[in-house]
This record gives sequence, C-alpha cells and structure tokens, in this order.
Amino acid sequence: MTNNDIFKKLRVAHKLRDDDIVKILELVDFRVTKSELNAMFRREDHPNYMECGDQILRNFLNGLIIHLRGPMPKPQKKNPK
Repeated sequence: MTNNDIFKKLRVAHKLRDDDIVKILELVDFRVTKSELNAMFRREDHPNYMECGDQILRNFLNGLIIHLRGPMPKPQKKNPK
C-alpha cells in the first residue's frame, strides 16, 4: 500500500474535503495547494499524478491528531512543597 492509498483512505474515512485537508496541514505549519492535493488523489496512470511523500503524510497525520484531539496541553510546572 502506497502513501497515496493511505492518504485517500483517511480522506474517505474522515469525510474530508480539500479545504479541510489544507486546514489540517496548516495546523502543523505545512503549506500545500489544492492542485497539489488533487494530483495526489489521481490515478497512477494520469499524467498529472503526484506521489505522496513521507513528509506530507507524516504532517497530515500529525495535523489530524491536533484536528481531532486538540492541541497538546502545555506541561505544568511542579510546585515543590
């Protein structure tokens, strides 16, 4: 299974649109255009097909965690007694 297949399956499973994916990637300061996304979701034999790299999938997964759970809470300093 390729990164593109995983990305497509996550998109369908979470019912995400292109706008949603762009916003999720922005949560981790990763910029991607809608045309780049469309190229990743095309069939492999299409002339405009683009392979989804590890970096894009990793950032999407990290952004999806923030999108679903919210940002990580800041660690609280322990007060010595």
